[in-house]
Amino acid sequence: MANLARRWAWVAVLLVGIGLFLLVLATLVDTRNINFVPALIVLGAAIAPATFLTFAEGRSGRWRVPGAIVGLAAFLGGVIGVVAAGWLEFDTLRRLGVLPMVFVGLIEETAKLIVPVGILLLWRRHRTPGEGLVIGVASGAGFAALETMGYAFTALVGSQGKLGTVEQTLLVRGLTAPAAHLSWTGLTAGALFALAAAPGGRRLAGFLLTFAAAVALHTCWDTVGTQAAYLFVGGVSLGWLLLRLHLDRADEVRAEPPVGAAGRAGAPV
Repeated sequence: MANLARRWAWVAVLLVGIGLFLLVLATLVDTRNINFVPALIVLGAAIAPATFLTFAEGRSGRWRVPGAIVGLAAFLGGVIGVVAAGWLEFDTLRRLGVLPMVFVGLIEETAKLIVPVGILLLWRRHRTPGEGLVIGVASGAGFAALETMGYAFTALVGSQGKLGTVEQTLLVRGLTAPAAHLSWTGLTAGALFALAAAPGGRRLAGFLLTFAAAVALHTCWDTVGTQAAYLFVGGVSLGWLLLRLHLDRADEVRAEPPVGAAGRAGAPV
């Protein structure tokens, strides 16, 4: 029952999040009190990333990344990632004049890995690809949420306070976040943890190729302008992440020691 509840906890997160968002929206509309606008933006930006993070953690196998680690990765990954990306993009813009989209993808994918790398160095007890995937998804979730808040605030100011524009921004970015930042960082962090667990040329090549693919997908996402292209890039990113999540869980099940006669894994017969 506990495992079943863990697997479907994302539904509760989604429903509670939507309920709170609608409650704040209704209060804002009825009272016309702009003090509720920040709460509306925060909830709208966080619902989708939090839901998908809960989904990934619930289907990550028998092992579990501690909640403190997940929360730390989401919070610090978002703040440090956004700040680092902002400074690097600003500095690159000053040097190059016009910032090519490939540099945006490279900078942001690197910035989102800062916290997963720190966790990898400090949290030495576990280094499985699946744990790295969840930590990467958490870092990407924090980054996506903060970035969406910025876009929503910009939309609010640019539209001179039109809530419809803000809602549209939150909806579009919320629906696409799992197939973008969360997937790309989850994949690269998973490959990084796999390399740390079993260093070697093959794992190193796997990490470098995964990182390059994440940057390429990010660049395509930023440069394409058609709905069909977004669906294709998002489908590839999300499908790859779900496949990786399934394969990591299957590898963990195969690696489990047999249950002895005493009913404990690895116990002597």
